[in-house]
Amino acid sequence: MSAGRSIFETEHDDFRALVREFIAREVAPHAEEWNDAGMVDKQVYKAAAAAGVMGFNVPEAYGGLGIDDFRYNAIVAEEMNIAGSGANGLALTLINDILAPYLLRLTTEEQRERWLGPMASGSLLFSIAMSEPGAGSDLAGARTSAVRDGEHWVLNGQKTFISGGLLCDAVVVFCRTDPDAGHKGFSLIVVEDGTPGFEKGRKLDKIGLKSQDTAELFFADCRVPVTNLLGTEGMGFRHLMENLPSERLSIGVGAVAGARRTFDDTVKYAHDRQAFGQSIGSFQANRFMLAEMATELDIAQTYIDDCIRRVLTDDLSAVDAAKAKWWCTELHKKVVDQCLQLHGGWGYMLEYPVARDYQDVRISTILGGTTEIMKEIIGRDLGF
Repeated sequence: MSAGRSIFETEHDDFRALVREFIAREVAPHAEEWNDAGMVDKQVYKAAAAAGVMGFNVPEAYGGLGIDDFRYNAIVAEEMNIAGSGANGLALTLINDILAPYLLRLTTEEQRERWLGPMASGSLLFSIAMSEPGAGSDLAGARTSAVRDGEHWVLNGQKTFISGGLLCDAVVVFCRTDPDAGHKGFSLIVVEDGTPGFEKGRKLDKIGLKSQDTAELFFADCRVPVTNLLGTEGMGFRHLMENLPSERLSIGVGAVAGARRTFDDTVKYAHDRQAFGQSIGSFQANRFMLAEMATELDIAQTYIDDCIRRVLTDDLSAVDAAKAKWWCTELHKKVVDQCLQLHGGWGYMLEYPVARDYQDVRISTILGGTTEIMKEIIGRDLGF
């Protein structure tokens, strides 16, 4: 994946080899089992931490490797998507790209001591709860509330579509702490598993990403110590917005890598599969389709790599990330659809990776902000 790309150095290539070895040893042999179970084995997170592919951005003082270089995050996102169905259920990008930055940037020293070390070792799994039955992309519509009562917050509400919702040991909850303050009325509060009033609901039955547990969460007079407030009270919305560019870029990074893997598999198939005495790739319509995909993937990779460079210089804007997210996920969806078509009837059979790719890819234009929301962000930046 690094070949011909100028953003990576020798240490990044070595790290990519390490990630691939980890996937081959700890993930690939269990992919079918995890797909059938609807979740991964929780112990794999400890193996990921021991291998250095999870929590590497946590400072050494708290058990991590102290690596603050988004190229490492990008490599994990790429390799997990290259590995495909089964591997995608392992929420490494959720932890490395979303949760770790919150816990690194917003925690007090006491909270770091409590949470960072266990997270870096894989013994304390975090999730994040934003979406609700009536509030997905429109987070300002969230109704889950937290009311201060002495030394506790009392939470009431419901969250849904929560990745890792069943396996998590703690969850960062986006909730309304001041009903009269608009966007400044939201906060982030960490709720630990086992807290009275916190219940995990059913595992949701999804179209794809079968090995990733996605759940509903419920809070009923759930009393949480005030020391579990993450960041500043009333700044929850802003805290989310500060991390969204890198989160959305990570989704775009994975989308291009996943699309490239499906495309490469299909090119091989188009060479090997014969129809009317010749390879199916040699027919002009198919050849042109493959040529267009090859071109669009190269263009997308160039833009993604430029965005990664801008993360390194702290120059990636929310608009840039929105462009990367919507374009690359829509391209991923398009590539998988066309590749399935080129496989013909075999593309509809789940024994072929392209069929599972077709199931898994559909969520990519929705999670992390829908394509329509991304275009809204870009359009407003144009002054409309």
